[in-house]
Amino acid sequence: MPTPTRRCLLAGLAASTVAAPARLRAQDRFAAAADYSAAAGGVSLLVLERGREVFRAHRDEVERPLELASGTKSFSGMLAAALVQDGLLTHDERCADTLTEWRDDPVKAQATIRTLLQLSAGVAGGPIGRPPTYAAAVAFPAEVPGVFRYGPTPFQVFGEIVRRKLVAAGQPDDVLALLQRRLLTPAGVAVGGWTRQAGQPNLPSGARLTATAWARFGQMVQDGGRGLVDPTALAACFAPSPANPGYGLTWWLLRPGLVPPGPRAGIDADAFARLGGLEVRMAAGAGNQRLYLIPDRELVVVRQADGILQALRGRGPAWSDVDFLTRLPGMA
Repeated sequence: MPTPTRRCLLAGLAASTVAAPARLRAQDRFAAAADYSAAAGGVSLLVLERGREVFRAHRDEVERPLELASGTKSFSGMLAAALVQDGLLTHDERCADTLTEWRDDPVKAQATIRTLLQLSAGVAGGPIGRPPTYAAAVAFPAEVPGVFRYGPTPFQVFGEIVRRKLVAAGQPDDVLALLQRRLLTPAGVAVGGWTRQAGQPNLPSGARLTATAWARFGQMVQDGGRGLVDPTALAACFAPSPANPGYGLTWWLLRPGLVPPGPRAGIDADAFARLGGLEVRMAAGAGNQRLYLIPDRELVVVRQADGILQALRGRGPAWSDVDFLTRLPGMA
């Protein structure tokens, strides 16, 4: 009869023989997702599980800062949540409290920070890929409110609101410096580059990050902000908006009924039923730049690709978020 020590050893060996095939199957699934990504122009893929790296492809590219395009937009939602915690703004304050030139416009006077960042405040989206300056964005004419209008203009308006609040508080008015000091640096997120206009950061599409840095940002968000942001304000980022069930405050929510940013965005609302109701939150940019947060699976997934300009011209490769995600372990 085996001794207790021998029984423990045998049990451990049996468990390892079961676990090893499971690990191999997971790696096979990750490799299938990487192959799908590469076939659509992908140049980096990084997966964190419970904050630990479990897969990466295209090793050199993972550590090269790449454009996030509109994947940049979700930083604004997190900055707003941080400023709620700091008492500098609230989601439901009127934009016209800061943008005094909006007070006499019947539509703009009703816009709030929440509706602005939900892209339903009656602010024109503007041309994709060509954000106006902050001043020009504020001057855009009002449109019918309550309609989802995707584009860069609302984020530049938000940037001007933040800038003016900094000035009123007697602080330097560099919005990027604030974002880095308040959120990115404490989260260990190194910025590889950020385009500016008239001295201020392009908030809808200006960031360049490595896959590792973007994943660290995603993990911080998935970890509840790690005390850096107001928890109620963070939760608002992932609450469906009345104008678009698939959009919160600057984050996409992959669920049926989602109104996509455009016909070639690779975001197919009709396919989301294949995710089986699994919650997936996403930051997304042209060329199918993606940051996926999957809380129920404790996964953070970064996918970066070439071809941003081609995508903006409608000539990018075919892409499906659902086809990619269902190749990952535990997702189908």
